[in-house]
Amino acid sequence: MASLLGIFNEDSDEFYQKLAKENIKLGVNYKRFSKPPVFGKNILLRSNSVIYNDVVIGDDFKSGHNVVIRENTTIGDDVLIGTNTVIEGNCTIGSNVRIQSNVYIPTNSVIEDNVFIGPCACFTNDRYPVRVEYELKGPQIRKGASVGANTTFLSNIEVGQGAIVAAGAVVTRTVPPFYLAIGTPAKIKPLPEHLRVSNML
Repeated sequence: MASLLGIFNEDSDEFYQKLAKENIKLGVNYKRFSKPPVFGKNILLRSNSVIYNDVVIGDDFKSGHNVVIRENTTIGDDVLIGTNTVIEGNCTIGSNVRIQSNVYIPTNSVIEDNVFIGPCACFTNDRYPVRVEYELKGPQIRKGASVGANTTFLSNIEVGQGAIVAAGAVVTRTVPPFYLAIGTPAKIKPLPEHLRVSNML
């Protein structure tokens, strides 16, 4: 398994050789005067990861392969971003978050603490793509929510605290706290009592 672990305090040729060998790009300059990304302690980046300038990442971060994190994104502590996941610019991700492989997170998204997002989840931020002017609004995934695999979200959807979105759901409206969204389009129903517990991440 190709990875870089604990190398971000180094200022040496060896550091840059490791980056080049793993094809990792840190500090992609997207505009004039942008600032290099800032990393916490105990970082693991796998090969072909790309991280833009003006990104702040906390401690104990781990990425899969081929991860892209765009500008003006802030990520808390103890976060996993899975292989082939793309996080567009201007996103906020809390601490103790698990985002699995092949997830797309658009510009202007908010993901709070203790959230789980399953593989191949797709969030959107444009209600009328390339047809009318529209303020881009990504999802707001509140504390302790869980999102299943292969889910699709319209723009500006809020998933409330502790809510669950079942695998394969197409979410067209807000999911209240501790509710379940299931089906296509998703029906919203109260979460069974035995599932009103914290995510075990």
